Amino acid sequence: MTQNSWPGAHGGDWGGAPQWGGRVPQAPQPGVIPLRPLALGDIIGGSFATLRRHWKPVVGVVMAVQALVLPVMALVVGIAAAAVYEHLDPAFDPPYGEDPASEHVVPVVVASVIVFVLLLVIGMLAMAVIAALCPAVLKEAVTGRPTTFRAMWRGSFRRAPAVAGAMFLGALIAGSPVIAAMAVWVPLVAAVDSRDGAFVLLGILPVLLLAALPLAVWLNVRFSLASAVVVLEGAGPVTALRRSVALVRGDWWRIFGITILGALLAGAISWVIQLPFNVIGVFAMIPAMMGMPQDGSGPSAGLITGLVVSFLLMLIGGAVSQVFQIGFSQLVSALLYVDQRMRREGLAEAILADLAAGQAATVITEPAPPASPQPDGPLDGRG
Repeated sequence: MTQNSWPGAHGGDWGGAPQWGGRVPQAPQPGVIPLRPLALGDIIGGSFATLRRHWKPVVGVVMAVQALVLPVMALVVGIAAAAVYEHLDPAFDPPYGEDPASEHVVPVVVASVIVFVLLLVIGMLAMAVIAALCPAVLKEAVTGRPTTFRAMWRGSFRRAPAVAGAMFLGALIAGSPVIAAMAVWVPLVAAVDSRDGAFVLLGILPVLLLAALPLAVWLNVRFSLASAVVVLEGAGPVTALRRSVALVRGDWWRIFGITILGALLAGAISWVIQLPFNVIGVFAMIPAMMGMPQDGSGPSAGLITGLVVSFLLMLIGGAVSQVFQIGFSQLVSALLYVDQRMRREGLAEAILADLAAGQAATVITEPAPPASPQPDGPLDGRG
């Protein structure tokens, strides 16, 4: 008899070996995935099925986030540009043969740094909302429950700060090898006086990065389930990182491979989605460009209309493709979290028990106790 690790492996229940030559029973599937340890096809197919069944709340929340974030980013850039406007021309176009004065360069540099930090924070918060959205949608998709835009919007925003914290800490720790390599290389370059010495050190940089990148990738995969832990278990950032490490331990290569495959698949499909919009946008602009006046007069109304239509088509294509790419990648990661818990903590059996008791909402959202290898509750871990 085969030795399976999911519920029912040693009896005549679903997922186990057939008894006396009988057919293997199918695993129960109340939602988008069968309730058993997942194969690659289950994870990829479950991600597609979740997007297909719950595309309205996913698209709605992502579009709402973009509608809030893009104007805020534009406002930040506009305020900064207005604040240093009088310094821009002297800093970037000084008189011939003269260096720009420090009283013009310093304000531009300071404004650029502030804008970069603010845009980074805003972008991370927006990404955190989307990263919180996908596990929340998946929780309902796994148990076969319906979703609404309002519930997903509120749930995503409520967990976004903790998700952002986990993402920031994970990126900081995973990026520390690269930061350490740069911290070694930059002082060496600054200490070298000759151009030949600096050129030699420039060749050393790829070696340092090649040594640091494998460790950075290893750490990044170990923390890859943290967002799902934050949303589905209500954990804080540090607890989520530790829990992700525990879930990934022993299955690093499998999770790494499926994550990479999911990212490549999402990127390829998003490119295919965006391509028609870009092609139509370019062709929409060609007639207007051919009719552009040659007498030096201003642009015609047709040219302006063509440019606007082309820009809008490319913008729509980029937005649609980005929704799919981000959403699909996050769903793959969340399904890997569910899969690890079904393999290690009896999550499938707990989900079925909660569904039978009419309590499916609590099963996926309770963290597992440290001393208990098989929690009573499903998707939350605590039971």
